[in-house]
Amino acid sequence: MVNGLGTDLSNLSRLSNAKTRSVSPENFTGEKGKGGMAVEGCGRNAARDLGQGWKVSPCVLIAPGETFTMADIAGEGAIKHIWVTDSSNLPRTLILRAYWDGSDIPSIEVPLGDFFACPDFQEYRQLSSLAVCVNPRRGFNCYWEMPFRKGFRFTLENLAETETHVYYQIDYILTELPDDAAYFHAQFRRQNPLPYKQDYTILDNIKGKGTYAGTFLYWGVNNNGWWGEGEIKFFLDGDRDFPTICGTGTEDYFCGAYNFDYNNRYNEFCTPYSGLYKVSKTDNLYKCQQRFSMYRWHINDPVYFDEDIRVTIQALGWRSGGRYLPLQDDISSVAYWYQDGICDSFPTLPDRDYLEIV
Repeated sequence: MVNGLGTDLSNLSRLSNAKTRSVSPENFTGEKGKGGMAVEGCGRNAARDLGQGWKVSPCVLIAPGETFTMADIAGEGAIKHIWVTDSSNLPRTLILRAYWDGSDIPSIEVPLGDFFACPDFQEYRQLSSLAVCVNPRRGFNCYWEMPFRKGFRFTLENLAETETHVYYQIDYILTELPDDAAYFHAQFRRQNPLPYKQDYTILDNIKGKGTYAGTFLYWGVNNNGWWGEGEIKFFLDGDRDFPTICGTGTEDYFCGAYNFDYNNRYNEFCTPYSGLYKVSKTDNLYKCQQRFSMYRWHINDPVYFDEDIRVTIQALGWRSGGRYLPLQDDISSVAYWYQDGICDSFPTLPDRDYLEIV
C-alpha cells in the first residue's frame, strides 16, 4: 500500500492507509464527521430558512491588524492542496504564514498573492502549472506537498485598514512519514530599486541539507529596453565567489528564449513547469514601467544541496556600444525549497508601505 505521498497517475489506483482530512471555515479542526455543523457564520443570514448544514460558515472575516489562525492541527502527515480566495482588492495586505511541528518560527512567510505567483491580482491571467494554479476570478490553488510530523499551523495577517472576507480550504492526509521527508519553506524578498551593480538575492543564509524546488519573480522595469540579460546563480555547499550553477539569461532560466519576443511583442506563456504568465501593458514592448510575472518549478530538475545554498540573479539591460547596463529595477521574489530542519534565518518581512505595488 502507498502512504499517500507523491501521488500521481502511476499510483493513484493503489490502496492506502492514509486518512484524508480538510480544514475550512466549515470545519476548523479538520476532525472526521465534524464538517458543516456551524450554526453561526458569515452565511447565517443566507441560510436562515434552511438552518444547520446549509453553508452557514463558508468564510471568515479578518479585521484590520488581526492575525487569524486558519488551521492548528496535530498529527503526522502532509498537506496536499490549499485553496484560498478573499474579498480584498489591495495586493500584499494579507500575509500567509505556516509553522511546522509546534515551531514558533514560520517556514512560510509570504504575501498571499505572491505565494501563488499572483501579486497583482486585479489584472487577471490564468495560471496553470503543476505546483500552482490561479483560476477565475481569483481562485488561488497550491499543490506543493508539505510534510509535518507533529502538526501544522497556518495564519493570515491583515495589514489593511479594512476588513476582508477569506474563503479557504487546506486538504491534508494523516500518514506515517519516511525519515527523509523534509520541511517545505517559502520566503519572500523585495528590493526597490535594486542598487546599481548589485545582484538580486533570491535566497541566502540557508544551512542544512535540502532541495531547491522553485522560483517566482515579479519584475518591474525602470528603464526602456530589454531587461533580462542577467544570469541566475546557485551557490552550493561552500561556494563563495563563483557558483556551481550559472545560467545564461533571465528568460533562459524561465525556459523561454530571445527576450520572450515573437512578432515584436512579449508573448505570455504558461506551462506545467515554467511560464511568463503575465505581462502588464503588453502593447508597450521594451518600455519603462512594465511588470512581468515569471515562475520556474524545479519539479523534474531539483537543485540538491548538502550544507548550504544561496541563489542570486543579475538585472542587466543594454547600453551604448553593445555593453551591458546594470539595472536598478523593482524586483520581488518567492523562493520555494525543502530542507531537513526548520529554517531560522528568514529576513525581516518588509512593512506594508514597502510591500505596496504602485
